Amino acid sequence: MKIEQIYTGCLAEAAYYIESNGEAAIIDPLRETRPYIERAERNGAKIKYILETHFHADFVSGHIDLSKKTGATIVFGPTAVPGYDAYVAKDGEELTLGNIKFRVLHTPGHTMESTTYLLIDENGKEQAIFTVIHCLLEMWVARTWCKK
Repeated sequence: MKIEQIYTGCLAEAAYYIESNGEAAIIDPLRETRPYIERAERNGAKIKYILETHFHADFVSGHIDLSKKTGATIVFGPTAVPGYDAYVAKDGEELTLGNIKFRVLHTPGHTMESTTYLLIDENGKEQAIFTVIHCLLEMWVARTWCKK
């Protein structure tokens, strides 16, 4: 399993590239799709999911372009009503990515469709959550709260 943060300082925004066994997911992608596609190609992985924690009003997301270029499924949480092709996941649903899973947790607050993605590793251990404030792994990183 690989987790990489892709940070854009001018927006104080972080996206995440998560990969397991040849499949990748991008969480909250920024407008420029090339970094995600190049990472996946370099690693021999296919981008399977584009996970959105909420609708973004503070920057232009690259989710639609990235989906068109890769065939990846755009995923939103419960109550989302996107005006384009996307999968609206159910609270508690699990999405498989290679040997890992993401559990969808509906966490309305920032927006009504706000969603947290709980990463469960290949051993069934809960490793990280990706939420509106982004990833909980270990420390504060810019706007990102991280705790393991």
